[in-house]
Amino acid sequence: MADFTLREMMTVVASREIHDGDIVFCGTGISMLAAMAAKHISAPESIIFFETGAIDAQLEEVPMAVSDSRVMLGAAMHGSLSEAFAFMQNPNTGSKVVGILGAAQCDLYGNLNSTVIGDYANPDIRFPGSGGACDVSSFVRRTIVFMQLEKRRFVPRLDYMTSPGWLKGYTSRTAAGLSQGGPSVVITDKAVFRFDEITRKMYLDGCFPDVSRQEVLDNMGFKVDVTREKPVAPPHACELEILRSRCDPQRLILGPS
Repeated sequence: MADFTLREMMTVVASREIHDGDIVFCGTGISMLAAMAAKHISAPESIIFFETGAIDAQLEEVPMAVSDSRVMLGAAMHGSLSEAFAFMQNPNTGSKVVGILGAAQCDLYGNLNSTVIGDYANPDIRFPGSGGACDVSSFVRRTIVFMQLEKRRFVPRLDYMTSPGWLKGYTSRTAAGLSQGGPSVVITDKAVFRFDEITRKMYLDGCFPDVSRQEVLDNMGFKVDVTREKPVAPPHACELEILRSRCDPQRLILGPS
């Protein structure tokens, strides 16, 4: 048995995607925890900011929502919602922003659905919708996507496109007027996926420890290239210690150990 949970694994893997100089636009839950972990572990010069306007807060405790007053503690700036999105869309600052997103569905090109399952006018399930996700996926330099690996989530065709990924692949994103950005990685509870530099199709980058390639493929609704697969390194002891003791000691987001 591994001495870490899948949620801890996902958080640490995501934190490794954040580097010094990145401005991380994140929401609640595991995305916020990943940004906090990166700040403490591998990217101390990264900056976290929230759509509610707080920039570079101290985050001594993990906030439970972007409207939680803890996101304001020691912040370099307390702005507004409109200022946060203007900052993200500004070419000079947006080019440094990394967005972290989740969704109900994802396709081969990293396009995301967080709006409806089924017909839009008469859906089986209606979700909260875009929020700021479409803006994030359209304007920031790159996005990190969190998903549970299930066939109903990794689908050949979205029921609704909420947030653009690489659209139809190749240069279709640029042709649509989205001059920068696009998903760089999809992190699931079983594996990590990336996108080919030319075709923009998703490929299997690596499986988590004790997860087989076949188990990953069995939980997808479309085929992906597996020739570039390599093992995903498990969390180091120091990463787990910081995650557990400094980021979420009460395990409010990490959940039971």
